[in-house]
Amino acid sequence: MKKVFIFTVIILTLFSLCACSKSPEALPKAIAAVVYPGEERFNDHEARRDKRKQNPVEDGFLASLSDFSYLTASAVLSDSEGNANYSPVSLYFALAVAATGAGGQTQRQLFELLGVSSSAELSGQCSNLFRLLYTDNEISKLTLANSLWLDVDTTFNDAFAKNAAGHFYASSFPADFADKATGEAMGKWIAENTAGTLSPELTTDPRQILSIISTVYFYDEWINRFDRDNTAAGVFRTDSGDVDSEYMNGMIFGGFSRCGSFSRASLGFKDGGQMVFILPEDGVSVRELIGSAEAFGSLFAGEDTGFAEVKWQVPKFDFECNYDKLPETLISLGVTDAFRPDADFSGITDSAAYISEIIQQTRISIDEKGVEAAAFTQLNFLGAGYPEDEFEMILDRPFIYGIKAQNGTLLFVGICENPSR
Repeated sequence: MKKVFIFTVIILTLFSLCACSKSPEALPKAIAAVVYPGEERFNDHEARRDKRKQNPVEDGFLASLSDFSYLTASAVLSDSEGNANYSPVSLYFALAVAATGAGGQTQRQLFELLGVSSSAELSGQCSNLFRLLYTDNEISKLTLANSLWLDVDTTFNDAFAKNAAGHFYASSFPADFADKATGEAMGKWIAENTAGTLSPELTTDPRQILSIISTVYFYDEWINRFDRDNTAAGVFRTDSGDVDSEYMNGMIFGGFSRCGSFSRASLGFKDGGQMVFILPEDGVSVRELIGSAEAFGSLFAGEDTGFAEVKWQVPKFDFECNYDKLPETLISLGVTDAFRPDADFSGITDSAAYISEIIQQTRISIDEKGVEAAAFTQLNFLGAGYPEDEFEMILDRPFIYGIKAQNGTLLFVGICENPSR
C-alpha cells in the first residue's frame, strides 16, 4: 500500500548583531517539552463535536487568515516557476510565534499582515486553531508541531518561551549554532515530526541566536477512491511541450463551477476536507489567474454553480518545493522592520535580534488512494439534488489546486505544471 504525503517546514532564523565563539555541544535535550493533543478514533463524532465546542475560532480571525493566505499565495506562486506547492497556514504559525515576541513598529507590521490587534488575540486564536486542526486517527493525520532553538549564550525572556509552549505547542531546545550538530539535531526533529518523510541537511551560523521551526504532516484518503484498473497513460500538455503522465479516471458525483476563465470542482477526503482543482480555460495561463490577492481569492470563493456526475481525469504527481525568498515577499507586503538590524524583538530577548532567513519546504503526492493534505471535516455534496448537467475535469494541462479545511481555511495551495517531474 503506497503512502502519499505532504509536509511543510518553516524556519525563522534570528541573528544577533555580533558573533560569539562557542564550544561544541552534544545533541540537545528539550528544555521544555510539550504534549500534543491526543489521538481520537476516526468515527468518534462526539469527540469531534466536543473539540469544536471547546476550541472556538472567531469568524473574524478566519477571515484574516484567509486574507493572509490569498495575499501571500498570490505573491509566492505568481513569482514561481514550474510546479509549486505552498502552505500559508504553516508560514502563518511561524510568523505568529515570532510576532508574540516583537514590539513597536516591528510588531505592528506583523500584526497588520496577520490580521490581529494583540498578542493575546493571536495566541488564543492560534491555540484553538491548532487543537481544532490537529488530527491523529487510524485513517487521517494532520499533525502540527513547533519548536524553539535557543542559543546557549543568549538570555531569553521566559514569558516568550512559556507562551510559545502554552499556545503554540512549541518545545524549546538549547542550541550552539557554531556546532554542526545543532543543524543535525534540527533536521532530526523535523524528520521525527514529518513521519520520516523529510530529513533536511540544515546549516547554522555562529551569529544565530534563535530558530523557530514549524512542521505540518497530513495524510488522508479520498471518499471515493479511484480504481487502479482505470488508471491509464496519457499526455499532459505543458507550456514547453507534451509529456507522458499517468491519469486516474473516474465518474464521481459532485459540485462544480464554470467561471468564465476557469472551471472548478473538488474531491472529498474521508475526514471531511476537500481538494479543490481549478482548470484555466484553453489559452489562459495559471499565473494569469493569481496576479492579485483578490483574483486568487475569487478562485476559491463562491458556491458551486451546478451538480453533476463529474468525469474526472487527474494526473498522478509527486513533487517537492523549496522557498528561500519569503523575506522578500514579506517585505513587499509591508513587513520591513523585522528584517532590519534594529528590529524590535524585545519580547524574545534583550539582545539585538532580527529575522535573517525564512525557508519553506513542501512535498505533495497524489494517487488512487488519497492525498496528503491539510484538510478537515468537509462533507462533499451535502444537500445535492439529482444531476442536472454534465461536467468534465480533464486535468491535462497546467492547473491550480488548493486544500481546504472544513471551516474554509486554505491550508495548502499550488500549481501543477508538469506531473512527470
